[in-house]
Amino acid sequence: MADGGALLVVAIDGPAGSGKSTVARRLADALELDYLDTGAMYRAVTFAVLARGVEPDNLEAVAELAEALKIEMEPDGTILVDSVNATTEIRSSEVSRCVSEVANNQRVRRELVSRQREWTRRRGGGVLEGRDIGSVVYPDADLKVYLTASAEVRARRRAMESAEVSEESVARDLARRDAYDSQRQNDPLRQTDDAIIVDTSDMTIDEVVTHLVTLVPGRSDEGNPSVR
Repeated sequence: MADGGALLVVAIDGPAGSGKSTVARRLADALELDYLDTGAMYRAVTFAVLARGVEPDNLEAVAELAEALKIEMEPDGTILVDSVNATTEIRSSEVSRCVSEVANNQRVRRELVSRQREWTRRRGGGVLEGRDIGSVVYPDADLKVYLTASAEVRARRRAMESAEVSEESVARDLARRDAYDSQRQNDPLRQTDDAIIVDTSDMTIDEVVTHLVTLVPGRSDEGNPSVR
């Protein structure tokens, strides 16, 4: 979307496995907005931290790296970290294990929140998904959504993404990350009072997206066959 005019911002938050990424991408397409996976930005920093042998708990070194790091989020989903294609690597199990600790670094969060707001301003709005969009990045978003699902469904979804891990193992990792993200000192995962909570456990992606399109201010279902 071009610069100029008021921003249209949709904030989608929620825990891992709730369907945030798929729903946010599809919703952005339906609304003709750009899409930003803010979690991928934290993963990009974590990838760089591990690749350079920096300890994730070294707060100053990690923060300095994040502040100097060039992260490019391409429209096709490609993620470049200092011009290196890290699209696949940021989803590795090693990055997954360390990303919560990196994301709890206050200076890292401050740097990436600033970049996320600048990304949105340059595009005239967008659909942003993560864990603190509605609470920190854009507390005045036009629409705030908190996606959730049962622990069993979330574990099943994540396990289906990789043949290398069992559902039981994924469930343990999700429980650990839920606890860490909700209890962390800096910008914990939480539902804001004005967010619309959507439980996706028994909903298809189409059903979730269709529902959310009707909730966006100023958007009408008239003439839109995808909205029922």
